[in-house]
Amino acid sequence: MPSVFLKDRSLLRVTGAEAEPFLHNLITTDLASLGVDEARPGALLTPQGKILFDFMIWRDGAGFLLETDAAQRDGLLKRLTMYRLRAPVEFAIEDTEGVTVAWGEAAADGRKDSRFAKAGIALTRTPGHHGDDAEALYEALRIVNGIAVSGRDFALQDAFPHDVLMDLNGGLGFRKGCYVGQEVVSRMQHRGTARRRVVIVSGSGGALPASGTELTAGGKPIGTLGSTEGASGLAIVRIDRAGEAMAAGTPILAADEEVSLALPAWSGLSFPAQADEASA
Repeated sequence: MPSVFLKDRSLLRVTGAEAEPFLHNLITTDLASLGVDEARPGALLTPQGKILFDFMIWRDGAGFLLETDAAQRDGLLKRLTMYRLRAPVEFAIEDTEGVTVAWGEAAADGRKDSRFAKAGIALTRTPGHHGDDAEALYEALRIVNGIAVSGRDFALQDAFPHDVLMDLNGGLGFRKGCYVGQEVVSRMQHRGTARRRVVIVSGSGGALPASGTELTAGGKPIGTLGSTEGASGLAIVRIDRAGEAMAAGTPILAADEEVSLALPAWSGLSFPAQADEASA
C-alpha cells in the first residue's frame, strides 16, 4: 500500500503554558482525551455553528500541530490570534511543507488519523515529503470511505459539523463544555435534527459529472456532488429526501445520469423512508 504526499497541506504550531485550555475552549475537538499518537479532525466554528476553518490536530511535544489546507492557514492564524488576547499562547507556521499519508503495510510512525480508524483503516499522517506524488490514490481511499474535506465537498461557512459527520468521526466533543458555536451543535445533537449528511455516490456508467453538479430526485434538489474520482464521489444530501426517493423507487440523478447513494458503513446511519419537511 502507498505513501502519498499531500502538497497543499500546511502546519501551524500552537505552544505556551495555556495552549491546551486555550484550544480546548475554542475548537470542537475534545483535547482532554486526545492521545499522543492520534490525529483528530477539528473545526473552529462561527457563532452560528457553521464550520469557519477545519483541520486535523495532534499533540507534538508540549504543544499541538494543526494541519490544514494551505489556503486556510493564514486566515486560521489570524482568527486564533484574535482570540488569544493576553493568554500565554504562541503560534508559529511550520517551515515543513505538506504532509505524507500512509496506510496498510506502508503505514509509518506518524499520527493515526481517527477518521480512517473509524472505517477500520490504519492511516498515519507525517509532516513533510516522504511519499509519492500520487494524490489520486488517497482521494479514492477518502471518497470510498466517506471522508469529506472543505473546498472539495463543502464550502466553509456553509456546513454544520453534523453535515460532514464530525459528530461520528471524533471531531466533536460533547462533554467538553463551551466553545464557539457549541450551543447550536449541542441543540442539533440532542434534538436529532441533522438531515444533511455525507453520502458515497456511485455512477451507473463512466465518470461522474463535475463537482458542483446538483443531485435531484423527482425533479427536486436533494444535494450537491462534491469530490469525484472516476465513477465514485461524495455529496452532502438531505438523507430524508433521498431515503423517501429510494423507498418510492424514484431515480436519483446527477445531471442526466442515474446514481446510487450509500451512507458510509462506519457511520451507523441509515436513510429515513419519509422526508422531514420541518427540518432545514
